[in-house]
Amino acid sequence: MRSNKINFGKTITWALQKNTSNLIKYFPIIVLLSGCASVPLKEGGTLTSYSNLSEPKGKFAKKKLYLNFGVLKKVRTVSIFPTSFINSAERRVDKVQDRTLLANAIDRAVCYTLSEKYKIVPTGEPADLTIRTVITDVVPTKSGIAGAAKAISIGTAIALPVGVPRLPFGLGGLAVEAEATDPQGAQVAAIVWSKGANSFTSEARVSQVGDAYDLAAAFGSEFSRLIIEGKEPGNFDLRLPSGYEIRTKLGGRPGSVLCENFGRQPGVLGAIGASLGAPPSWTDKGSKSLSAPKQNSLSAQSTP
Repeated sequence: MRSNKINFGKTITWALQKNTSNLIKYFPIIVLLSGCASVPLKEGGTLTSYSNLSEPKGKFAKKKLYLNFGVLKKVRTVSIFPTSFINSAERRVDKVQDRTLLANAIDRAVCYTLSEKYKIVPTGEPADLTIRTVITDVVPTKSGIAGAAKAISIGTAIALPVGVPRLPFGLGGLAVEAEATDPQGAQVAAIVWSKGANSFTSEARVSQVGDAYDLAAAFGSEFSRLIIEGKEPGNFDLRLPSGYEIRTKLGGRPGSVLCENFGRQPGVLGAIGASLGAPPSWTDKGSKSLSAPKQNSLSAQSTP
């Protein structure tokens, strides 16, 4: 099998030397064509039921959703099973480390978000709510194009007073389904979700999972927030992040010591790495068991 190892520095240098002049020449046309990667909703067959789900909604992030507010408002404890892949999605990502990083990004976001309100209990122990998440599709980021896009972005940032959109080619995406069940296994909340990277807000990273990684964390936070709120936010329901959210985004301690099993969020170092186009693996240390994806779960052990 052909090696997919990427030399980040060489990719940026290649992009600057070989591609920048042509890309800048056609940049006005590129901007007109810019948009986001299209990732269809995909049912993986892992939910206990799909009949409760709403009709598809959303333009950028597509979703079908079900929430039982009557049950959700009584929740006090949560158990989180490790995120997994359906076979077709797993085959879309070449490296085991990248697959583990994606799953861990979701689990960490879910654990960190839910632990602000609920008590997190070890996986498999009785809980008011049990969360299971499955990645149903991954659209790989084209690493070479991402490197060229980042080279142009860095170059124009030096030459121009404003930034420029990312090249609208080779964008990645992610599709996920997840549900929360009660102690009897009945579905309390469920979602089928997909989203693609876009030219304006998605950082170009020289990694096959660069876009999927950012989207994984976004999904985990969004689904968890829906569970906490028990309803979808309105079209103009803007919410300021809490002090807890800000602290943990910067790499601070989560609400439950069990969430430490997924590692701390990359914080400022992660933001700097993303702005330079570095692969997420450079700044995200991942879970304690990064080399063993199937063990990436909430154990009863805690970190000091």
